[in-house]
Amino acid sequence: MVPARFFSVHILIIGLVLALSQMDIAAAKTVNPDFVALAKKVNPTVVNIRTAKNIKPKQHLRRQQQQNPFGDNFFDNFFNRYFDELPQQRPHREQSLGTGFIISADGYILTNFHVVSGADEVMVKLSDGREVKGELKGADEKVDLALIKINEKGSLPFAELGDSDALEVGEWVMAIGNPFGLSHTVTAGIVSAKGRVIGSGPYDDYIQTDASINPGNSGGPLFSAEGRVVGINTAIIAGGGGGIGFAIPISMAKTVINQLRDSGKVTRGYLGVRFQPLTPDLAKSFGLESDKGALIASVEKDTPAESAGLRAGDVILEYDGKQIIEGNELPRYVAATPVDKKVRMVIFRDGKKQNVSLVVGTLKEKDSDADSNGEKDSDKLGVSVEEIRKDLADRFGLRDSKGLVVSEVKPGSPAEEVGVIAGSILIEINGHRLETAKAYNVLVATLKKGDVVRLLLRRPDGSVHYVALKVE
Repeated sequence: MVPARFFSVHILIIGLVLALSQMDIAAAKTVNPDFVALAKKVNPTVVNIRTAKNIKPKQHLRRQQQQNPFGDNFFDNFFNRYFDELPQQRPHREQSLGTGFIISADGYILTNFHVVSGADEVMVKLSDGREVKGELKGADEKVDLALIKINEKGSLPFAELGDSDALEVGEWVMAIGNPFGLSHTVTAGIVSAKGRVIGSGPYDDYIQTDASINPGNSGGPLFSAEGRVVGINTAIIAGGGGGIGFAIPISMAKTVINQLRDSGKVTRGYLGVRFQPLTPDLAKSFGLESDKGALIASVEKDTPAESAGLRAGDVILEYDGKQIIEGNELPRYVAATPVDKKVRMVIFRDGKKQNVSLVVGTLKEKDSDADSNGEKDSDKLGVSVEEIRKDLADRFGLRDSKGLVVSEVKPGSPAEEVGVIAGSILIEINGHRLETAKAYNVLVATLKKGDVVRLLLRRPDGSVHYVALKVE
C-alpha cells in the first residue's frame, strides 16, 4: 500500500513544475526582441525614395490666375500676354522624400501611393548608397499602395512578408524609414490596436503603433519581432504626444500586389449597396439581439445586389463564410472577392435569418455609397416635417416635388443627437413609407415615450441613411 504522503509529495512536485512552466512562458513573452540583430538583418531591404515633379512656369501663372480677386478677363489676358513674351524659364522642380522596401530579388519595391503620386521621376537609394531610377509599375489610390521596379544586376536582398492577421495587440514591432531625410532610422514600439478606421478611405483597417513614425517614414516597413513585414507605415496623428502611427496591414497589401505587378491596377468586387454600421438602437428596432452586422440603407439599380433581391433594411450578418462583426468590414471583404465569384450571404429580414446567393460584379471607378397647411409642429421626435412645396424645394435645393422634408430640427432633441439635419427627405418610419403630413402625424401619434423609432432619410448630399432614436 502506497502511503498518502507519497501522493502529496508528487502532487506538490507537479504543481511546482506547472508553476515554473507558466513563469517561463510569461517571462518569454516579456523579453524584448534583439533589435540589434533584427536591424542588421532587415536594414538592407529598406530603400529611400526621392521623387521629383516638374512644374512649368505656365502652371505657376495658372495658380496665380485662380487667385485673381477681380475675376476679370482683362487681367487674365494681360498676364497671358506678359508671360508668353518672357524668355523661356527653366521648370521648377518639386521634390519629396519617402521610404519603400524590396519585396523580391528581381527588384520590386512596395511603398505608399502618396509618396509617388504625380511624380515625373522616381529615384531609389539602396542601403549600400547606390541610387537608381525606379519605374512605377502600378498604383492603388484606394488603399494608398504603389509598386516600383528597379533593374539591377544580381539578386537583391528582400523583405519577407508576414501575416498581419495573426498579429496581436501588445506585440513588439520595429519601423525603419527616412524621417525628415535621415535615412535608415530605426524605431521600435508595440502594436497599440488593430482595425483602426481613421477616415482615409473606403477600406480603412489600420494597425496602430507607438513606434515613432514621422514625415518621410511613409511607405516604409513595419517589422514583427521575427523580422517579417506586417505593415506599411502610412499615416501619423500630429501632436499625439508620444506619437501615434498607422500602418496598412500587409495581409491587405498581398491581395493587390500581384494585380499591380500584372496589370498596373486593381480590380475589386462589387455588390451595389449603400450600407451603414448597425447601432444598438437600430438593431433593437429591427428585432436583432446584437448590433453585429451591416445594415443596407439603399440598393443601386442594375447591380448584383438588386438581382439577388436585396433591399433596404436587410442586415448582412455573414458574407462568404465570414461573420460581419463591424459594419466597416463588409467593403473590405467584398473588394477582395474575385469578380464573377458566387458567394453566399446570411441576412436578417422580417425577424428571421435568410440565405442569399449572388454573383459578385466589378467595381467601377464612378462607384468609388392631416394636411400640412404650412404650420411647423415640432413633435415628440424633435423635428418639423412638411410636405414638399415649391418654397421648401427652393430653400433646400430639392429635386423632389412630392414627399416629406425635414424643415427644422429642434436643438437638443433626439433627432439632433443622432444627426438628423434640415433638408433631409423622410422616406420611412419603422418601415412604413410616408408621402403626406397626415400619414406622418397619424403614425407619430401612436408612438409612446421610450419607443425606439427607425427613420430612413435621404440627406441633402444624396446619401441614404437609417437612424434610430428614442421618443421623448
